[in-house]
Amino acid sequence: MRIIFMGTPDFSVPALQALAEKHEIVAVYSQPPRAAGRGQKPRPSAVHAAAEKLGLPVRTPTGLRSVEAQAEFAALNADLAVVVAYGLILPQAVLDAPRLGCLNIHASLLPRWRGAAPIHRAILSGDRETGVAIMQMDAGLDTGGVLAQCSTPIGAEETTADLHDRLAAMGAELIVKVVADLPMQAVPQVSEGVTYAQKIDKAEARIDWSRSAVEIDRQIRGLSPFPGAWCEVAGERVKLLRSRLVDGNGAPGELLSGFRVACGQGAVEILEAQRAGKRPMMAEDLLRGWELPQRLG
Repeated sequence: MRIIFMGTPDFSVPALQALAEKHEIVAVYSQPPRAAGRGQKPRPSAVHAAAEKLGLPVRTPTGLRSVEAQAEFAALNADLAVVVAYGLILPQAVLDAPRLGCLNIHASLLPRWRGAAPIHRAILSGDRETGVAIMQMDAGLDTGGVLAQCSTPIGAEETTADLHDRLAAMGAELIVKVVADLPMQAVPQVSEGVTYAQKIDKAEARIDWSRSAVEIDRQIRGLSPFPGAWCEVAGERVKLLRSRLVDGNGAPGELLSGFRVACGQGAVEILEAQRAGKRPMMAEDLLRGWELPQRLG
């Protein structure tokens, strides 16, 4: 099958690699290179880099609304477009161009967590399970009919980074199965249970130790690794990247033992953290030679 692949971040790469093994990828669309690193040199996206390794042609338009961009897309004569966290809205002319339309791999069990940050929001909200959905794209925000879904439990200590990698692999496996079975009849999404995964705001990252341990644990895991939940430790801003719920009581922010911290209700144990300008470290390594204050801010 002739496929146009459209994606940008690491999450999209396993699907590209899986499809490239079985089908003809006629073009890869990705976001333009962005300035990154100390030298602020343009750096291609994860999908762009992966496509070049596979010897695939890459296109990086800044938009798809022009007549010229849409004509170039249609001229590829694709059977199908597969879209995975591409980052641009697809106009109707683009959605209609491939013979079988455009399919999207979305990291949630639709209609729960439509939108930009489904993995973060699932953990932040304490969901017990999530998954991936293959959706026939339409003009709405993740509103198209669903061709297939696959669910998975969310582990008690799982972070967004952990779940991200697992769902990326699941999505790659599922899209290969769906493409092999096309054409398929999409099932319209139900109207009940619709939620929207708003983009993560850095203002959500500051830890308020007066909140319950359950909420703070979800915040730490849900915002790891980016933007990273943080607190002040003796005036230093420290990111907390892994945690778990533990028994304990004390004043909010009080250090109980090791890296166990009292919350408004209950306590959390910090398993991994990152000091300013340092690399992430497991708690037992971080605490060697670093004396913590009695209370965290």
